[in-house]
Amino acid sequence: MKLKTSLAPIVALAVVAATSATVASAESTLEIVKERGHLRCQVGQPSPGYYNLDSEGNWYGLDVSVCQAVAAAVFGDKTALEIQSVSSQARFTALANGESDMLSRTATWTLTRDSQLGLDFLTPNFYDGQGFTVRKDSGITSAMELAGAKVCVTTGTTTELNLTDFSRQNDLGIQAVTFEDYNVRDDTYLNGGCDAVTGDKSSMAGNISSFPVPGDHMILPETLSKEPLAPAVRHGDNQWSDIVRWTVFALITAEELGVTQANVDDMRANSKNPNVLRMLGAEGNLHEGLGLEPDWAYNVVKAVGNYGEIYETYMGDGELGIGIPREGSLNALWTNGGLMYSPPMR
Repeated sequence: MKLKTSLAPIVALAVVAATSATVASAESTLEIVKERGHLRCQVGQPSPGYYNLDSEGNWYGLDVSVCQAVAAAVFGDKTALEIQSVSSQARFTALANGESDMLSRTATWTLTRDSQLGLDFLTPNFYDGQGFTVRKDSGITSAMELAGAKVCVTTGTTTELNLTDFSRQNDLGIQAVTFEDYNVRDDTYLNGGCDAVTGDKSSMAGNISSFPVPGDHMILPETLSKEPLAPAVRHGDNQWSDIVRWTVFALITAEELGVTQANVDDMRANSKNPNVLRMLGAEGNLHEGLGLEPDWAYNVVKAVGNYGEIYETYMGDGELGIGIPREGSLNALWTNGGLMYSPPMR
């Protein structure tokens, strides 16, 4: 996979909208991606669990797997992919102006983002909530004890806005100390520049695991917000929205049906379940409305596994996981009390 570490500076929204409209009117995103020969998928700066780099410079993680899944759906090859690492401040502009084909990077789906940026947010691939990390020896056991505290936060995020709202609502007078880079944010906290750090709880769990002494820190029990983290695409291309949306649904459906990376070949050849056969392209015509090949969902599962396999590998207790339990959480399948639910693939 190719690595791109930065993109063009932010431009005026009017220019972005005009550029996006021009791209959309000229060719569909699917046509552009196919002609280019690879997908351009945007992630953030390395973050445990979601998107990170191994010793050879290869990207891996939950959100990277979504990028790979879409590449597999379109090309039958998860490596037909350029990963773009983009800052929080530039991410939405880079997508809206056509420099990225999709965004898959801990971006919270909100009303204003969905309706005012020329983007469409799709189905969430992780449900999260904002919290605080503090040192255990600080004596702080509740977010309500942060009156007057300095709190490190990444700028250009819903996290920053949620912190302001929480402080105002509870009359805490919290002093936000903002950073563009979460690594600088965490270093400042570790060096005593802040009393606490705030962010999505899953991200903080991964970050704590990389601290010099993880056991010296803890996440406070309060959850400040709803953070449905979802892929996003440019507004106005319904076919491309459908492709990305149903790729995520295919990962969830595969888990529901017991289709895994290891058994997908056998399931396609021998399953008696019509739902399995339709999803994997052995019968029916689910692919036609998407403009993809009949085996697009088969290629997705073959390339990256189902949602549960991805979760366990990167978010759970797998070798690369960050140890966030799935059982009893919103990220469990709907059949297990969670919110991971796919409409019927028929």
